Amino acid sequence: MSDELDRIRREMHAVLQPPGVRPDDSLQITRRTFIHRSLLFGAASVGQTFAWWPLLNTIDVAHAAEAPFKFAWISDTHLYERSLNTRFVDKVVRAVQEVQAMDPPADFLIFGGDLAQLGKIEELELGVELLKDLKIKKYYIPGEHDWYLDMGKKWGELFGQPNWTFDHKGVRFIGLDTVSRGPDYWTAKKMTPEERMGHMATLDGTVAGAWAGVGREQLDWMQKTLADWDKSKPIVIFSHNPLYEYYPPWNFWVRDWREVNDVLKPYTKVTNIHGHVHQVLYNEIGSMRSIGMLATSWPWPYAPEGVPKLTKPMIRVDPGDPFDGVGWETVSVNADDKVDVEYIMWGRKEVFVQSPEDHDKSIEEVIRPRVADNQYPWANP
Repeated sequence: MSDELDRIRREMHAVLQPPGVRPDDSLQITRRTFIHRSLLFGAASVGQTFAWWPLLNTIDVAHAAEAPFKFAWISDTHLYERSLNTRFVDKVVRAVQEVQAMDPPADFLIFGGDLAQLGKIEELELGVELLKDLKIKKYYIPGEHDWYLDMGKKWGELFGQPNWTFDHKGVRFIGLDTVSRGPDYWTAKKMTPEERMGHMATLDGTVAGAWAGVGREQLDWMQKTLADWDKSKPIVIFSHNPLYEYYPPWNFWVRDWREVNDVLKPYTKVTNIHGHVHQVLYNEIGSMRSIGMLATSWPWPYAPEGVPKLTKPMIRVDPGDPFDGVGWETVSVNADDKVDVEYIMWGRKEVFVQSPEDHDKSIEEVIRPRVADNQYPWANP
């Protein structure tokens, strides 16, 4: 244990060197990359020991891969019809091209939900059209924007069952449906499908209520799915919503997250990867590590409270740059029992570099020119 701690201290000394001193390249910390790295003796103990823990946000995966492999994640594309919004289309095209160009290729793609913005047939079919250029295997989980116009009818026609499982090279993967079990508030209000979808498309939890949930039958299915799985072997669970209570007023949670974690409690190496929040997040609940992913459409601000303490917030986004704060991810499962998540953020390379605290007026603020400043320099004398 002490040898491992000494190694980590040496690595962090390299990462935290003063400006101008290049860290060891083997650390894989680059200006465009935030790596979730593994510590085999457990994340919580390290978090209690080192103040720098949120910077590396690590995940351990014991007995992980039979061979090293990578997969890709894209989510929250929020497509409108092409005639209404080509910007979101362009971003999906870019993500697909970059995933397709991975060398070696990704083993598969996970799409993490909210393919459409308003659940329309045209929006969902556009998503299928854009993603068909990816020649690797694709797995889909739904988001609420995909579901509540027709209650998942078109989604089922295109993608089949919203929850699923498969094994791949020593890892059990599970896709959960966290969006389809919203309590029926629309019938009593005599809402049209379009009105229902409009309410569900907002983050306001006071309108739609606590709609996100896994549900008893899916909890039982997940327990049965894991019954024959060695409790020390890795499990990766995909969900649209985070599987913990982040910020309920924005529905950044699932209402039965405690029951989810009761099912997972016996398993020592669990990773949850989720979309919905459009931002970098990291949390730990028991033995489960949870990673929030970027959207291709737009970034959300962090909630006013409830951001997990282990999260290193991503940089503030330039509102004039539609490619800032958005992108996609690669996930590496390595033969040395580690899972690394790389954020491919398009707008800038410094995903986590922040300005000094506002109250410290003695330090000059670190900023970059906004897109608008570059376009209209005469407006900034």
